[in-house]
Amino acid sequence: MSVNPPQGSEQPQPQPESRSVNTQGAVDLSSLAPDGQAGQASAPAGAGAGAGAPGAQPGQPAQASGADSWVISVSPQELQQVVQLSSQVPVIVLIHGTDADSERMRTSLEDLVDAQQGRVLMAEIDASSPEMAQAQGADQVPVATAFIGGRPVGEFDKSVPQEQLGQLVSQMVQLATQNGMTQALPPQSKRSGGAAEETEQELPPLHQKAHDALEQGDLDAAQAAYEEAIRENPGDEDAKLGLSQVQLMQRTSDVDLNEARQKAAENPDDPQAQIAVADVDVLGGHVEDAFARLVKFIQLHQGDDRETVRAHLVELYSVVGDSDPRVQSSRKQLARALF
Repeated sequence: MSVNPPQGSEQPQPQPESRSVNTQGAVDLSSLAPDGQAGQASAPAGAGAGAGAPGAQPGQPAQASGADSWVISVSPQELQQVVQLSSQVPVIVLIHGTDADSERMRTSLEDLVDAQQGRVLMAEIDASSPEMAQAQGADQVPVATAFIGGRPVGEFDKSVPQEQLGQLVSQMVQLATQNGMTQALPPQSKRSGGAAEETEQELPPLHQKAHDALEQGDLDAAQAAYEEAIRENPGDEDAKLGLSQVQLMQRTSDVDLNEARQKAAENPDDPQAQIAVADVDVLGGHVEDAFARLVKFIQLHQGDDRETVRAHLVELYSVVGDSDPRVQSSRKQLARALF
């Protein structure tokens, strides 16, 4: 079964040249892809073996019943074909086993990916397959690598709290939108039973309005929708997080990363130059680098510039999420820098 391209567009979207995340330590699967597959843009033969179909083998058709899904099971040899699809939508490649951690992460990601309705594709690789013995680090399951524009933009494993997985998937969609990837794939498989239909919840109207605006690349409309949601419910933490993320996208929409880094290097005492690099680093996934940059500035400066950077760092904490361990670690470093 071939992966169906987004309606009205079969041309690959531009690659996010300056938005890739440092993926040092990621599982290296590139050697498993046969020569000559890199240019293909169709799904592997196992595309029909979707989520919720335990034991499905590549080449078997999707089950006829169940909810639409954007999760496919693939073999390691088919990886490169799937990665090519990340020129159209973000792709998550999940290597999983049969252990409890794998099942929890797999189920959570399946629900989150399917909730995006084609804006993200997930390919699952069974770590028990003989071919995986060739992959460095493949025994460290579960592990997921995210791809946008044919490039890895980050890796996460079972150490990521369950509640943070949703933020990671949302950030992938937002990063793709920032790079002009606003279309969605049609369903690629079926999930057996009704579990997905029962767990999938509709977004509140204003959240859906913001989500739709992001799909269209209209950041101002997305901001307005989130602000209205907060006015209606000042305790709406999801809307606050969404607003912070949209504002980050607005600040970085016209930033050239190379120019920003050069300016920051040449002007170490300029708070706005350091803030600009921190913003693009957070958007691109270099969260720890962004936090460390601003904490260092706070350590070395006093007065209004120090307070400006401190306030911005706290705002970036809200973008990433207060429960994220990277935020918790940086808060401790900030406290030491201040006191």
